[in-house]
Amino acid sequence: MAEEKTVQMSDTISVGEFSELIEKSAAEVVKSLMMNGVMATVSDAIDYETAAIIGEELGVTVEQIEKVSEVVERKNRKMSTTAIERPPVIAVMGHVDHGKTTLLDAIRKANTTDDEAGGITQHISAYQVTHNDRVVTFLDTPGHEAFASLREHGAALTDVALIVVAADDGIKPQTLEAIKYAQNAGVKIVIAINKVDKPTADLNRVKQELSDHELQPEEWGGKTVTVEVSAKDGTNIEGLLDMLLLVTDIEELKAETDVEAEGIIIESHISKGKGPLATALVEHGELKVGDILVAGDTYGKVRSLQSTIGGDIVAAGPSTPVVISGFKGVPTFGTVFHRVGTDKEAKKRAQENSSNTSAVLAKSIDKSSSDSMLAQMSNEVQEVNVVVKADVRGSLTSLTQSLEALGNADVKVTVVASGVGQLSESDIMIAKTSNAMIVGFNVSVSSALRRMALNEKVDLKMYTVIYELLDDMKEKLTERLAPEIIEEDIGRLKIKGIFRTTRNLIICGGEVTKGKAKPNIFARISRDEKALGEVQVAGVKKEQIDVKEAKKGDMCGLELKTEQKINLKIDDTVDFFTRETRARTLD
Repeated sequence: MAEEKTVQMSDTISVGEFSELIEKSAAEVVKSLMMNGVMATVSDAIDYETAAIIGEELGVTVEQIEKVSEVVERKNRKMSTTAIERPPVIAVMGHVDHGKTTLLDAIRKANTTDDEAGGITQHISAYQVTHNDRVVTFLDTPGHEAFASLREHGAALTDVALIVVAADDGIKPQTLEAIKYAQNAGVKIVIAINKVDKPTADLNRVKQELSDHELQPEEWGGKTVTVEVSAKDGTNIEGLLDMLLLVTDIEELKAETDVEAEGIIIESHISKGKGPLATALVEHGELKVGDILVAGDTYGKVRSLQSTIGGDIVAAGPSTPVVISGFKGVPTFGTVFHRVGTDKEAKKRAQENSSNTSAVLAKSIDKSSSDSMLAQMSNEVQEVNVVVKADVRGSLTSLTQSLEALGNADVKVTVVASGVGQLSESDIMIAKTSNAMIVGFNVSVSSALRRMALNEKVDLKMYTVIYELLDDMKEKLTERLAPEIIEEDIGRLKIKGIFRTTRNLIICGGEVTKGKAKPNIFARISRDEKALGEVQVAGVKKEQIDVKEAKKGDMCGLELKTEQKINLKIDDTVDFFTRETRARTLD
């Protein structure tokens, strides 16, 4: 028997390239796609899940190439002899309400939590502080579950993940998520056990839970650094900074200076009067005003540089967070930016990046994954269409991912359009034509646009707190769920006599062989285990007297109401049951 062929591919591939890869004709591949409900041409792109299904049908095993992210790949680059020491980058991560931002406030001697909607961080923020004449860069990552993708980028951009765990609450799901991201990014982990000032603080519990997740504290004989602090009281903040510097000193962090400036886009949005703004972390080289940059499918000349705490600067070196203006579009968060020599070169590279992205987006078959194939064929999924607008690119990405993950096999959210910036007339018209609602996150809407949405009968909802948005959307999805039908078997009767049959009524009698017979319930009539129809039991009689029930072994008469003609015969079976509908939830 011939050994099955195995091939490898990345996330997407065109149908033509796939047919060459698996050494099958394009016609065979297109035919197999059509049989699976996907209409595609040779130039169209398909994703890995679809390719794997088609490959299996054609006798080929398709494996996905493990893709190392550009961020992690560049973190592991080898430094030249001219590389210099750079400040460490610390990402503050952990569960919501465990005090991440409050701890950073104590480090910065600032107060930002009062300004956060709902008391939670909803964007990645970057700051620099000086401790013992040394600079440290901090990234404050969101703690709510909806911002998982932002936290993942926070881990990948950093040297140390400072994971905050509340001493009175212990390890939580988002704590574990943060630990996983940090481990996947290959960064050191330091645990800040916060809220030690609380009377309910239980340090041993936290350390035991850390040990249970293979993070044995140093004082328990392990390798995980833990520092006990109180962000509220400012307890041991100096000690925490000392420990962070000690941990990063071992790594001998360096950066190239004799290279073109490059780094990572942390966040981006459109500012009224300033246009696209990007918060970026410089990794190598020196970024200066006037530099020409490429970031994914957009480019521009640096018009101004600002510190993330305000104030213009003329240049930014490695590990420095900076706000850049001058991009022609809004860069995608997590995108690597590079300095190039000329505007012409920048435009060319941005167009190349754009065409690569467009090939995936424009040519990708709509809903071409295996899950989407099934959904297309069933046509039973209830959809809630939405247009999403957000203040910054990172929040937009997290929101769309969170919304699309809310549903189940029966209901789902479909994001028909999304964008960064204030609501516009075109957003309302897109929502109208696609029968969608509009959800805005941290964006304002004018009274004129509200009136327009009302006139066009477009549902418009604005939010500043992520979990309120997601809770409302869950409620809308729940309303679309068909109720669950619960049936309970009550008993069975064998027909012994048929006394009268009309179009809508059957009067018969028989012996209860199982359970009981009761009035005002449902029944199914069957013959030789084949269902003949469903009826309602209007009455049960024993010796010509109406009764509430007849038990096993009783002979009784039945009055059955039916909306279909049933040719009842002796020895047919009547199965009695109750039926109720119960509201369903997404949980």
